[in-house]
Amino acid sequence: MTTDNPESVGKNDRPSREEAEEAVRVLLRWTGDDVNRPGLKGTPDRVVRAYDEYFSGYGDDPYKILGRTFDETDGYDEMVVLKDIPFSSHCEHHIAPILGKVHIAYLPKVRVVGISKLARLVESFARRLQIQEKMTAQIANTLQEVLDPVGVAVVVEAVHECMTTRGIDKPGVNMVTSRMLGAFRESSPTRREFLAMIDNPN
Repeated sequence: MTTDNPESVGKNDRPSREEAEEAVRVLLRWTGDDVNRPGLKGTPDRVVRAYDEYFSGYGDDPYKILGRTFDETDGYDEMVVLKDIPFSSHCEHHIAPILGKVHIAYLPKVRVVGISKLARLVESFARRLQIQEKMTAQIANTLQEVLDPVGVAVVVEAVHECMTTRGIDKPGVNMVTSRMLGAFRESSPTRREFLAMIDNPN
C-alpha cells in the first residue's frame, strides 16, 4: 500500500488476512449456505486471494509507472494512439465487475512513454473500486501531468454487471466515457482524427 495514494487505507487500519477471511464466511452464512460444507471450506481463502488481484492497483503509484520517458524522438509530434486496451474493474457501489476497453492518445510536446506503460497505467486505476467516469479522468489527468503533452484523449467503453446481472437487468448495454484535454478539447479536427482512428477496426 503506498502512503502517497489518497485512496489507500493506512496499514494500521487494514484488517488482517484472517479477519478478511472471516468476513467472507459471514457473507456466505448470510446467503443461507453452510460454510462448512466441502465446496465452501476453501472459499474464504480463495476470495481473499482474488481480492489481492482485483484490487492490486491500490499498491501502485501511477506517477512512478510513467516515470521513465524518452525525448529522443527526432521531432515526432504527431498523435500517439494505443487502442483496445482491455481491462477489468469493480463497481464501488456493488463490487460487481466492470469489463471493457480503453483507448488512449496524446500529442507529444517533447517526451514520449513506452506503450506498455500506458497499459500499466490503465491497470493501476482499473484494479481499484471504481466508477467509470472517475477512472477515465484519472488516466487522462495523470498522463497530462506527467508527460506535459500538447493534449490527451481517453475513451473508455465498458459493460457494468451491476446493471446487466442485477437491478434493472439490461444485458448488452455499453457505457462510453471520454476525457479530452489540451488540443483534443480545443481542436475539433484533432478530436475527430482520434475518434476516427479508434473507430477503425483495422
